[in-house]
Amino acid sequence: MNVSAVAYSIIMEKLVADLKEILPFKQTTVIGDVVIVVAKEPQLLTYAVVSKIERDDSRKNEWWHVTMHFLSIPLQEVTWTLRTQQFTGQEIFTMGGEGRFIQAVDFSLEDQAAQTKLVKGRPPVQTKKGIRRIK
Repeated sequence: MNVSAVAYSIIMEKLVADLKEILPFKQTTVIGDVVIVVAKEPQLLTYAVVSKIERDDSRKNEWWHVTMHFLSIPLQEVTWTLRTQQFTGQEIFTMGGEGRFIQAVDFSLEDQAAQTKLVKGRPPVQTKKGIRRIK
């Protein structure tokens, strides 16, 4: 690994750690989940919807064909062949020598409701770090 590859690996790890601090991620990924996709080349930080997860029977180990639709204009469909650890955010991986990260975002309303603080006579205020009421 050359110096620039090592430097980028450190940057990618830092970016993923920062994302894990500010986004509620799921531990699993299923059809219909919205995932965040981070890539070095092409430089990418976007959301996608998982539309298919199919076993790749041509390989001995567990590999999956994961079809996603990038939420961009126009919509773009991609199918990547990944291991479970790769499409569930358990590891940063490479495709064609370029870093990638994918993990499902948790949009569950129950968790968000638990983080909302009610104050008598005032609208609800999010108590999660980073969101505050401005008077």
